[in-house]
Amino acid sequence: MFKNEYDVVIVGAGPGGSATAKTCAERGLDVAVFEKRQEIGSPKRCAEGLSSDAVELLGLKIPSKCIAQKINGALIYAPNGKCIEIDYGRTAGYILERKVFDKWLAEEAVRAGAKVFSKTKVTNVVKKSGFVRGVKINFEGKKMSVKSKVTVAADGVESKISRLAGLNTTNKLVNIDSGYQWEMVGIDLEDPKKIVLYFGNSIAPRGYVWIFPKGKDKANVGIGVAMTKKPAKEYLERFVESRPELKKGSITEVNSGGIPVGGFLRNMVLNGFLVVGDAAHQVNPIHGGGMKEATIAGRIAGNVIADSVEKGDVSKKSLGKYNELWWKQRGVHLEKIEKLRQVFEKLSDEELNELVDYLKGEDLVEFSRGRKLTRLAKLLMKKPKLIKLAKHLL
Repeated sequence: MFKNEYDVVIVGAGPGGSATAKTCAERGLDVAVFEKRQEIGSPKRCAEGLSSDAVELLGLKIPSKCIAQKINGALIYAPNGKCIEIDYGRTAGYILERKVFDKWLAEEAVRAGAKVFSKTKVTNVVKKSGFVRGVKINFEGKKMSVKSKVTVAADGVESKISRLAGLNTTNKLVNIDSGYQWEMVGIDLEDPKKIVLYFGNSIAPRGYVWIFPKGKDKANVGIGVAMTKKPAKEYLERFVESRPELKKGSITEVNSGGIPVGGFLRNMVLNGFLVVGDAAHQVNPIHGGGMKEATIAGRIAGNVIADSVEKGDVSKKSLGKYNELWWKQRGVHLEKIEKLRQVFEKLSDEELNELVDYLKGEDLVEFSRGRKLTRLAKLLMKKPKLIKLAKHLL
């Protein structure tokens, strides 16, 4: 079943790992993906939302079986309860079933020629002459070494493989939120086709509460907060208890974990090694979404790996093209959004309430995409004490 050697070994079968695998396989490389979980996509660590813009950009033809609900907009609540509504009048995004979606992505990689192995734990990397030359695996008690020309860490926010390889991917606590989520059934939704976000430092310090519909009476109800003395779970429990329309529901699934919200890596490669996805902190810092970013990074990485293998040079210098391309295509843009996050997290509830009076739904959409930040800066400059924050956006 397992071969002793592949061109590329990828650790982790999330969107980043599968995108890398599919791209490498399409380029004619011999690829193996090792996933430690016994079922790809489960358990999930995600609110499961993906915009239609991202789907179009990525060129994905997502099967209907992967989609729980189509979304046409959002309801965004300020701390004082004022709501900004965004209504596109069309499908603008999807709430996915990650357990199905991730498995479909892995299947697409297989159909392109990659091999995927679940319940296969990578216990270490193999190094030789300054290069990462493969991994050691354990499949249901069977231990063996697998050689590779290039090894890819796509093993999530904790990324043990990067550390074992010698690449420091440690993120600062300020760039990690604590996430906690319930999948709830039997609840009342304002609009089953709109996501709902609640902001406020008393509700979710530095973060927000989300309700992502998955049907007429079903949704992911979750929270992301800064690392505080009080766990995210307590904030979510308190919020749900305060909302009769949620309190009456049942909890059918519980998810939790760390959410990277910045701290992008200048270097993501070593000799014979690179890192993609959450493991490389490749997320949108304003909301922590990583599916789109991981897929883009995986495709960039896959093509760089293929080019390097074809020319027989998998050194850090050759694979370093990945750093250059990712920063040009995504990194510079995402750093702007990270600055936006740093500004918003410093605003008091009173300041957020005042700001909302000047904003429309389309403004919030543009800000979340890292656009029209000059407009936001000008609004902040209306208050002298916020001028310093405003300059952070310019």
